[in-house]
Amino acid sequence: MKVTECFSREEIQDLCQRSNLHAWFAFLVSWGIIVFAFWLVAFWPNPLTVLVALMLLGGRQLGLAALMHECGHGSLFKTRALNQSVGKWLAAAPVFYRIDDYMKNHLKHHAKIGSREDPDLSRYERYPVSASSFRRKIIRDLTGRTTWNYFRIVFNANKIFYVDEQNKKRFSVRQLVVKFHAPIIANIAMIIILTAFANPWLYLLWLTSYFSCYMVFSRIRNLAEHAVVPELFNDDPVMNTRTTIPSWWERLTFAPNSVCYHLEHHLMPSVPKYRLAHFHNELKARGFLDKADIADEYFEVVRKLVVKPEVQAA
Repeated sequence: MKVTECFSREEIQDLCQRSNLHAWFAFLVSWGIIVFAFWLVAFWPNPLTVLVALMLLGGRQLGLAALMHECGHGSLFKTRALNQSVGKWLAAAPVFYRIDDYMKNHLKHHAKIGSREDPDLSRYERYPVSASSFRRKIIRDLTGRTTWNYFRIVFNANKIFYVDEQNKKRFSVRQLVVKFHAPIIANIAMIIILTAFANPWLYLLWLTSYFSCYMVFSRIRNLAEHAVVPELFNDDPVMNTRTTIPSWWERLTFAPNSVCYHLEHHLMPSVPKYRLAHFHNELKARGFLDKADIADEYFEVVRKLVVKPEVQAA
C-alpha cells in the first residue's frame, strides 16, 4: 500500500504546507544554542563548560546540516529563493558544505535507496560490526581522522589537490576560493563576530567540535537511518529505513531538527521537518507503521549495530 492511499488530497496538502515562520524559528533555535555555547565558555572557561559547549556545538552543526537538507528539498521555506539563499549561507556554509553538491548526491540516494546503486550504501551496508570495529570508528571520529578524510575526498573531487605535468602534487588556492567561497566567507564572518566580542579564540571550539563531536553524532544519526534495517535491499521505505524516537538530550545531539523521522521523510520528502512528528503520529494511527522499525532511542540502535561476541564466534 502506498502512503498516498492513506491520506486524502487535502490532508497531503496540509502535511506539505510550508511556513516561513516555522523555518525561521528553526534557524533561530539552532543559532541561539550556538551563541549560548560560545557564551558559556566565554563567561565560565573551565573543562566542564568546554565539554558541554563542544557537545552542544556538535549537535547544532548536525542541526545546520539537517536544515541544509530541508532547504535542499525545498521543503523548509515557502519560496525556492529563500530555501537556496538561507540554506546556502546560514546552514551549509558554516559547516563547510556546498548545498548543490550535497543535494546532487542526496537526490540519487532517494532514487536508489534499497538497491546496490544507492551512493550512500557503503556507509551502512556492512553493519552490524564487532564492538572493536565500532569503537575504532568512533575513535577516528573523535580524533579528527574522519573529518580529514572527508576534506581529502572533497578536495580531490573538486581538484583542490591535483597532479601537475611533472607528477607533483599541487594545491590550488584559486580552485579552493572559487568552489568554497561560501564556507570560507561564513567562517571568516564567524571569526570577525567573535573578535568583535573580544573572544576570537572561541572559534577553536567550532573547529574542535567539527573535528570530533559532530562526526560522532553524524555517524550515529546516519547509521540509525538505514543500518541493520529489516530489508536493506527492498525498495519499500518501511523495510529499508528506520525512524528513531529520541529523548530530549538526543534531540540536542544525534537528532536535531526532527532528523530522526527518516522513514517519514523517505515516504514523503516534501513534508517539512516541523510537520514530520504529526505525519509520524498519523501514519502510526492508520496502521501504516505496523511493520516498520521504530526505535525508542539511539542507544537501542547502537546495540543493533554491534555484533555480540557469541554471534561472531558462531
